[in-house]
Amino acid sequence: MDEANSTTGNGTGSTRRVFLQWGTGILTFLCGLIVGTPLIGSFAGPAFRTMKTSWIKVAQIGELPIGEPVDLKAADVLMDAYVRESVIRHLWVTKYSPINVTVFSPICTHLGCHFNWNPASRHFECPCHGSVYALDGTVLGGPTPRNLDTLPTRIENGELYVEWIQYKSGTPEKVPV
Repeated sequence: MDEANSTTGNGTGSTRRVFLQWGTGILTFLCGLIVGTPLIGSFAGPAFRTMKTSWIKVAQIGELPIGEPVDLKAADVLMDAYVRESVIRHLWVTKYSPINVTVFSPICTHLGCHFNWNPASRHFECPCHGSVYALDGTVLGGPTPRNLDTLPTRIENGELYVEWIQYKSGTPEKVPV
């Protein structure tokens, strides 16, 4: 009789064991959830995150010369999670009239070099591989696959704003990076 009571007992040992198993399982699940959520978020988050575009104040529109490209620098702020970084953007701005302005990304569409304006030939020229572009950004020569990349602009209260977008180099179509 004693042996029967020791194996079945009054049920308290079995109930305590089940409680401890459930408690351990729940705690393990909660720990996994706490550790796993940021890990899953870091992998899946970028797929659902929308990039917030920022408009950069570039210059007073009245100060830009008509028909002459100007190499301008503008301060921009990059936000990545909790990291805030200031960068200087180089832009080529050509003003055709008081309200007609074209802003070019300074990155050559062939290999990503930075091109320059040659006032003697009145062309944009890439020093790396010899691509040549007209004042309006069309290709005049060289191995480049497309025209210069233009950036979205807006004019408010006499000030020129630009939306910075970097495009993939070496492709015939304009694809944001």
